[in-house]
Amino acid sequence: METRDKTEILDALRRGQQAFLDALDGVPEDFAATRPGPGRWSALECAEHVAVSEDFLFSQLIQARPAGVPVVNPQREAGILARGADRTHPGVSPEVVRPTGRFSTLADALRHFLQSRAGTVRFVENCAEDLRSRLTTHPLLGPVNGYETLLLMAVHPHRHARQIDEIGAAVWRAPHLPS
Repeated sequence: METRDKTEILDALRRGQQAFLDALDGVPEDFAATRPGPGRWSALECAEHVAVSEDFLFSQLIQARPAGVPVVNPQREAGILARGADRTHPGVSPEVVRPTGRFSTLADALRHFLQSRAGTVRFVENCAEDLRSRLTTHPLLGPVNGYETLLLMAVHPHRHARQIDEIGAAVWRAPHLPS
């Protein structure tokens, strides 16, 4: 991986991680599993989803097959970065990364995410290969190259950081009226 690409991906991964940490900072554990409404996720479910998605996408990256030549699409890369955190168009999470109660506390889910993200960062730091020359399949986007997979991993926590902010406004920061 070229130094410029590596630096950009590492910065994007760290920004995504920090946005997620910031969103989870101050979430009361006793409200973490509270859903803001029917069919909506709790902060704990968001944290589980982000942690499990990191593992899933990393496994897709590791299993990516050689493309022969780099598949370079700067517009698609820019689109991933621009739209990856956009919550104006709700998405349906692939079954494999939907929350199922894998973690009993927010701290457990966050610890898992941080361990997984550290592994992703180590992989990028040590990567000498052009990941645009490796192809895999994203459950929602279809065929993607390895570099695009890393971009998706970098922006994904931003999307759910915003979701956690929305949940907080509805659940633990909302004015609660006495019953």
